[in-house]
Amino acid sequence: MQFSFAPSVVNRLDYVEVTGSTNTDLVASAAEGASKWPDLSVLCASKQTAGRGRAGREWQSDQDASLSVSILVRPHEVSLQNFGWLPILAGLAMTQTVSGFLPEAKVELKWPNDVLVNDKKISGVLSELLADGTGVVIGAGLNLSQSQPELPIAAATSLAIEGASIGFEQSLEAYLRNFVALYREFVAHRGNADASGLRRSAQAKCGSLARRVRAIMPGGQEVEGNAVAIDESGRLVISVESLDQLYVVAAGDIVHLRHN
Repeated sequence: MQFSFAPSVVNRLDYVEVTGSTNTDLVASAAEGASKWPDLSVLCASKQTAGRGRAGREWQSDQDASLSVSILVRPHEVSLQNFGWLPILAGLAMTQTVSGFLPEAKVELKWPNDVLVNDKKISGVLSELLADGTGVVIGAGLNLSQSQPELPIAAATSLAIEGASIGFEQSLEAYLRNFVALYREFVAHRGNADASGLRRSAQAKCGSLARRVRAIMPGGQEVEGNAVAIDESGRLVISVESLDQLYVVAAGDIVHLRHN
């Protein structure tokens, strides 16, 4: 499949009908070098059979029912310590995309990079650092046409369920344009999320802020409190009353509890 918009947006775009995981494939391809797979190389598929989400969860999609897309970025002028902003950047780009398709809906970014519509998950992001540390592959999935019984959990939704009939190419173009605009601004400011406006924009769209959350860390530790900010490194700041202190979460699952 050819996409007429691609040359004006990204440096390379490959499409396959079916694959196990676009992230796995693109990480492997990136090892061939930047001359073949430069910054802003994209691999997309209309069906994944072995997609992965956060914490190793499966993310599968049927033919043409979802958008599965992975983007390889090689931000050479951005320090490794600022790479943590890239998943948030992708989540914000997808939030903007979904908001464009559902202008009347409550569309929010759930830290760090899930997208919720009326508190139901419609999109997720998984990022993987290249082995040599020079780049990141950022995979995203967006539910397009599934009905409720076709979704893996009750707390999920799709564009079709929310009343928008959006095809694969239309959703791909919108997401890539949003992503690239945010990415170019981020790189132009050498990964400074404040100077580029990324932190301000992410906080404005982040539905995790100003509400009670439970953070479940990779080792199983849990912290509960009020999410108050995203710090300069992209970490979620939680006010924990029992400890009378601020707790910073760099990685983990966030559960939204009751609103304050």
